[in-house]
Amino acid sequence: MQDMDLSIIIVSWNVKDRLRNCLRSIFANLPNLSVEVFVADNASADGSKEMVQAEFPQVKVIANSGNLGFSKANNQAIKASAGRYILLLNPDMLVLENTLQEMVKFMDEHKEAGISGCHLVSEKGETVPHVRRFPGVWDQLAIILKLPHLFPQLINKYLMRDFDYDRPGISYVDSIRGSFFMIRREVIDRLGGLDERYFIWFEEVDYCRQTVDAGWKVAYNPSAKCVDFVGQSFKQKRGLWQQKQFTKSMLQYFQKWEPRYKWIWIAAARPIGISFSWLGDLFIKK
Repeated sequence: MQDMDLSIIIVSWNVKDRLRNCLRSIFANLPNLSVEVFVADNASADGSKEMVQAEFPQVKVIANSGNLGFSKANNQAIKASAGRYILLLNPDMLVLENTLQEMVKFMDEHKEAGISGCHLVSEKGETVPHVRRFPGVWDQLAIILKLPHLFPQLINKYLMRDFDYDRPGISYVDSIRGSFFMIRREVIDRLGGLDERYFIWFEEVDYCRQTVDAGWKVAYNPSAKCVDFVGQSFKQKRGLWQQKQFTKSMLQYFQKWEPRYKWIWIAAARPIGISFSWLGDLFIKK
């Protein structure tokens, strides 16, 4: 298999129109690079797979018979990819004119960066905060118990609310949002793909931590931008489902990386957070 500059991998679930727009933006803004595009569709019922096959025959489609989750579906395409860099891209993203070219150039110039992300902006051009510190037990407990709704300062440090997304030059951080997640091939070769114990959430945080532990850095590049519509697939699910999946992945993360005396607090708080979401769903019209 001949190496390419960039392999773009999109995991899709029932977001046909967003996926179409995402693919259009990619092919309208292809840089002077060799690029391949994968769509791993997790059994969408809205015709996503058929749309891609009909409108974008150059895209390599992986059609799953069930919803395998984010990690496993990405890993399917990662194993088949040939790029020097692998970009995990959410289907609710829009690539801009210089996004891909700038990010590949950035990675070529910064060999120490195992993972990199760009400046994510909303459709209105406003910054989408996405740089994070690695999770700590107390900030995650606060999130489970919904305390930041009353005391937002409890997670200021974790969310890095003082981070300057417009500051020129490279910034090294703990983790970045998985919606635009560029990985160096050498990292994949050493670490393998995403940890499939995570169905959704925390897989990118886990991979950033693995990468840092292996001696690379996680980099934020402010000179490239991508439009992020944020969580369109998740909006199809109610709060209870989201809370169950989120806290399950959180617990799995802490069980993997932290001693028992820390993750036991997450395990104890999880039913309380799930109960809050159940109550919330009772008062929200479906």
